[in-house]
Amino acid sequence: MTKTLIIHGLDGSPAPHWQHWWAGSEHDAIVLDLPQPSRPDPHVWEIELAGAVLRHPGSVLVGHSLGAVLIARVLAKWPQLNIRAALLVAPAQTEGAARIGHFGPIPTQRLAIPATLVASRNDPWMSFARARSLAASLGANFIDMGFAGHINVASGFGPWPQGRALRDDLLMQSTPAPSGNKRPPTHLQGVAL
Repeated sequence: MTKTLIIHGLDGSPAPHWQHWWAGSEHDAIVLDLPQPSRPDPHVWEIELAGAVLRHPGSVLVGHSLGAVLIARVLAKWPQLNIRAALLVAPAQTEGAARIGHFGPIPTQRLAIPATLVASRNDPWMSFARARSLAASLGANFIDMGFAGHINVASGFGPWPQGRALRDDLLMQSTPAPSGNKRPPTHLQGVAL
């Protein structure tokens, strides 16, 4: 069964964020508990996400805000990881941002897996035009949520069934790698896991 690995952003995503609704209602959904969410280290977070993918090969990744940026970083750095698809929700602009600038620039090479980027026209963390441009660079489907803020609790989002439907659409676009088809790397650029 394909796992859904849910990746929070800066300061975490405390309940009742849609991420926790998903994890609480789907036995195959896991919210990653990334260390020091208020002072994130991009290298530590990359290793944590890569380790989770190695433990759950063929997963679909769902990232919100800085979590979406983290997914793009990991896919660019380690394209050999066995990831089935990615849903990037309300990515955060890193360039010029005081607390997350060290996560930038956001990689823009085309992704080798099916991906969807979901953006809002009034997201305070990334302009709509920048989000559309990022989706085009990554080769990701682009979903315009209208005026939906940062697509979080403060914007009125609870369980967010539309997000689940987008994730399910990605799963239908992709096929899991046959068992044993990809041998997971035992190390990632010199960092033992």
